[in-house]
Amino acid sequence: MGEEFYCCIKLISGEEILSLISIDDNDGDPLIILQNPVTIKIINNNMGTLVKVKPWMEIPNDDIFIIKSDKIITMTEVKDKQTISIYKKYLSEDDSSELNIKEFSGESNRVGLSSNMGYISSVEDARNYLENIFKDTKDTKDT
Repeated sequence: MGEEFYCCIKLISGEEILSLISIDDNDGDPLIILQNPVTIKIINNNMGTLVKVKPWMEIPNDDIFIIKSDKIITMTEVKDKQTISIYKKYLSEDDSSELNIKEFSGESNRVGLSSNMGYISSVEDARNYLENIFKDTKDTKDT
């Protein structure tokens, strides 16, 4: 069995798969062993760029699949750290299928929380302020 590496594979069916793979030379007919293969779709919208990651095969509970080399059009090693990071994050989060690409590029549209956020004043202060406005408008109408 060969060395493991991250790879993007284009199958003759048209599917594109990202997976950690190894190649096993089986009597001159190499077999491609896929570990946790996924499909990735990039979605651009007004909120930014999202990456939708889905398992390649959703029904089987297996994580390892074998493909013969005659079913592959092309394959290329993935060295992009951002793509590998998205893949690893997906594997670590079972229920997350949409990831925001800004999380991986260092950008983020999230604001940190503080204890002051969300409140302009207390209910008591707001009530007093509104009562004073009402009293001031009533006094100016009377004169």
